[in-house]
Amino acid sequence: MKPNIWNFGDIFDAIGEIHPAGQPALIHGDRMIDWPEMTERTNALGRNILIQGAKAGDKVGFYMRNCPEYMESFVACTKARLTHVNINYRYRDDELVYIIDNSDSTVLLYDVEFEETVERIRSKLPEVKVWIQIGSDTAPSWACTYEALATTGDSSPINLERSGKDLMFLYTGGTTGMPKGVMWSHEIWREANLDGMRRIFGAAPETIEQHLEFVKTFGAFTRQLPACPLMHGTGLFTALGAIINGGAVVTTEPKGKFIPEIMWETVDRHRVTAIAIVGDAFAQPMLNVLEENPGKYDLSCVQSITSSGVMWSMPVKQGLIKHIPQVALNDSFGASEAVGFGMSVTTAEGVSETAKFEIGEHCKVFSEDGREIEPGSDEPGFIARGGAVPLGYYKDEKKTAETFKTIDGVRYSIPGDWCTVATDGTLTLLGRGSICINSAGEKIYPEEVEEALKEHTKVEDALVVGVPDEKWGQAVVGVVEGSEDEVDKDTLIAFVKSQIAPYKAPKQLVFTSRMMRAPNGKADYKAAKDFAMQELGLS
Repeated sequence: MKPNIWNFGDIFDAIGEIHPAGQPALIHGDRMIDWPEMTERTNALGRNILIQGAKAGDKVGFYMRNCPEYMESFVACTKARLTHVNINYRYRDDELVYIIDNSDSTVLLYDVEFEETVERIRSKLPEVKVWIQIGSDTAPSWACTYEALATTGDSSPINLERSGKDLMFLYTGGTTGMPKGVMWSHEIWREANLDGMRRIFGAAPETIEQHLEFVKTFGAFTRQLPACPLMHGTGLFTALGAIINGGAVVTTEPKGKFIPEIMWETVDRHRVTAIAIVGDAFAQPMLNVLEENPGKYDLSCVQSITSSGVMWSMPVKQGLIKHIPQVALNDSFGASEAVGFGMSVTTAEGVSETAKFEIGEHCKVFSEDGREIEPGSDEPGFIARGGAVPLGYYKDEKKTAETFKTIDGVRYSIPGDWCTVATDGTLTLLGRGSICINSAGEKIYPEEVEEALKEHTKVEDALVVGVPDEKWGQAVVGVVEGSEDEVDKDTLIAFVKSQIAPYKAPKQLVFTSRMMRAPNGKADYKAAKDFAMQELGLS
């Protein structure tokens, strides 16, 4: 066994030595890849990518929807010391070229679904040396087929001296500017994950030997279904947490599509224990299916559902608990730039307010001038996470300096989320600073108003934006999913005023049949603002 460094490749090698045949690693529809098979396939795949011309430290673009090949390729890259680069499959040609070029990717893994797109942009990416097509038995003359690389050649362990400083990238679109590549080293991500384990279990493995004992006694029984895309942090990090602990990652057919009926069928069939979602955009359709089909699915296996990235409304949580009484609903407060800012857990025995989180270890709240906010003061501030935080943004020193700051000798990640902190350390999330609305000098945070809107029984989903206004500077406008025929505007605004300070309530409401959200459930505030201004006749 290799030294006790927290390198994913070493951990995956070690798990591959102890897991028996039949122990699932990847499940997709009727297909099951057990740990011995995945170990051989990832050894072969990683080695063959190196044979094709990649070098340790090279970047590998992942251009695919949720499928077994995503996590299998991730494992292979860690074994070959190659750096994962997530690519949003909804990007257009210029955006794809930007992220592949900006990341310095020399290898591109892409699904056959995107073959025509790759063919169009290939000439603009001279640094990409290896093209690997997934999902077909044949490939263009300039590409390799994934299955050939995963099933031929030497499948023994790759003999490389790895480091805990090996990297994975997580590109984030953020709220402004072009996507930025957050640089996570293996050891930093693992330490952040261990912080979470200490919080949940009271202890965490300090050596690989201890880790393997944890795998055998607990981790191997985890079956994680990322309902949200693996190309985003919530999906990738929850899936990585499962597989690095020796569990299985379950993905659904059709590839990369979120269909709640199929998701629940998959949970029932494969005895999924944990699900990852992003707020009500996933949770509400999931609840609707259970309401329409009570008792249809055996969900006694589900131990947890974890959401991150947006707030998750209490009525939806309570509805899910009604159908899955044993479940723990984890509302995780984190970002691509750091995890573990806070956690809110809701069970049948107890509930937490929607936007309230128990502050995480190594976390503090600071004012804009770097002063620590006094708990209980009700003064808004930025949440900051010290300890295990990423190295910064790839090739962007300016933005790295803006987000990763040293205060009183401690380096913090401060992505820009505003909150207040109570005397007991409880956080109330207000929203991202870049989308804060300034109305007559008052700072109004969209997520707080959105949650008040969604408390109304007739509101499925809502986003809140600020639009130009002669009187207020910016006027608060609610974009509500649904029909104006179902709820009177004045009644809904009055309802919001009964939930929060009246000055924060929307001045106007507009209705849409489909909310402006990305496939991971995160709000597209630019599209929502454009829609609101169009509906209100504003230029």
